[in-house]
Amino acid sequence: MTPLIEVENVNKAFGGLKVINDCSIQVAKGSVTGMIGPNGAGKSTLFNLIAGALTPDSGQIRLAGEDISALSADQRFHKGLLRTFQIAHEFSHMSALENLMMVPPGQPGENLFATWFKPGVVRAHEARVKRRALDVIDFVGLYHVRNELAGNLSGGQKKLLELGRTMMTDAKVVLLDEIAAGVNRTLLGDLIGNIERLNREMGYTFLVIEHDMEMIARLCDPVIVLAQGSVMMEGSIEDVQSNPEVIEAYFGGGSAA
Repeated sequence: MTPLIEVENVNKAFGGLKVINDCSIQVAKGSVTGMIGPNGAGKSTLFNLIAGALTPDSGQIRLAGEDISALSADQRFHKGLLRTFQIAHEFSHMSALENLMMVPPGQPGENLFATWFKPGVVRAHEARVKRRALDVIDFVGLYHVRNELAGNLSGGQKKLLELGRTMMTDAKVVLLDEIAAGVNRTLLGDLIGNIERLNREMGYTFLVIEHDMEMIARLCDPVIVLAQGSVMMEGSIEDVQSNPEVIEAYFGGGSAA
């Protein structure tokens, strides 16, 4: 399969501590790729390097063949690289629907000249964005709370809203950062189902950091195991859970069940 994300020989150190060590991974177009590893393995740092929150000391990060290593996070966003956060980042004093409507870039209503002299254009564009947001909020199962302040939503609903925000743009790849954290099992099932539908029906590519091994097992193939800033192995979840080195490093030498 064609790689959509390529991380090649990337290094990152903080002071004298090397957190990412000559790391190379690929995320195939149309895949749901998982990334796991023990605490301190460098998962979050690698995620932030791919997302643009950090810049590598050396090596390359490519999106669809283009070197994006020096691009900012917002520049990567405009190229279709989006991320969610372990702790949801909603606009708490805006409704769930308004949170979605905020996402598309370059809206004419952001231009003071357009709001004064082209109000019809602004209203027409806003109406299209609202229709899209209503479709998205229905897709993720939050239509019944569309007018509720986002800050009043449960942790799981906020994660669903974050997933919905990725649907308001032309996303090529979405980085999911521990999306299961703090989510009850019912809403987690909704989250997983939505990710599967986005992958299967809309061709979304996902890179998933997650500690919930049931979620990884259901969603992800392949699974990349990180340890000490480098790739320990890559394979199916069955291969990962039966590998003695992974069991020792990640599962503490106990059962891989």
